[in-house]
Amino acid sequence: MDETLAEQMKQGQRAVWDAGDFGSIAVMILSVGEGAVERANVSADDDVLDVACGTGNAALPAARHGARVTGLDLVPKLLAEGRATAESEGLEVEWVEGDAEDLPFEPASFDVVLSTFGCMFAPRHQVTANEIARVLRPGGRISICSWTPDGTTGDFFKVISSHMPTPPPDVQPPPLWGDEDHVRELFAGTGVEPEFSEQAVDLVFDSPEDALETYATKFGPIVMAKAALEPQGKWQALADDLLAFFRKVMIEHDGRVAYRGEYLAVTGGKPA
Repeated sequence: MDETLAEQMKQGQRAVWDAGDFGSIAVMILSVGEGAVERANVSADDDVLDVACGTGNAALPAARHGARVTGLDLVPKLLAEGRATAESEGLEVEWVEGDAEDLPFEPASFDVVLSTFGCMFAPRHQVTANEIARVLRPGGRISICSWTPDGTTGDFFKVISSHMPTPPPDVQPPPLWGDEDHVRELFAGTGVEPEFSEQAVDLVFDSPEDALETYATKFGPIVMAKAALEPQGKWQALADDLLAFFRKVMIEHDGRVAYRGEYLAVTGGKPA
């Protein structure tokens, strides 16, 4: 992928994640960030970076552990929400607007690098993996969570993509970060030795219709898809397919309904 296409994709992603209300979606997956921090054994002695941090799902629990935390993201709106939450809790986090493919930090700056459903969206997977490895110290740890391509959330993204223009042939889909072989290949030769475990989180709604309404008004990728498709008379087809998807995969969950989002947890790190 050339630099021009990569930059165009990043500009598009800024617009996507600036749309809607991602913070209200992020609260449904708070446990994922907490789990990522636990698996990395974050402590008060650690310098921690949360790559593509969004509103701080991993950065904030790392700060609660007393670590020195930096959260980096492309989207100022998301950083502002994370900053407001940190201030309300009296947590110290440095919030940096920046690019996962060009981390603005010196080599070997961090003991722990985290990312929960974040770095997977950077367009050039190898560049991103190289940057994560570059800023990680010897003896450092990673903890990265990404939706799996074959899981329920992978299927959710397939429903969306089936209604959108075909991406350029050299664009790698984000859920590839949820494939063990792909991640192993990304970190080969970087000094990072990844380990893997399969995890899941339940995304809970009042009903399948509530799920559709929530995503259509708050989840950036679908908000933008609706904005693009509705003038062409094509939004209803996607809405119908999403509703059928939710009705198929959702099960009862404490008086509400939920679907289970499978993700790959990547841990490990660099030998000391």
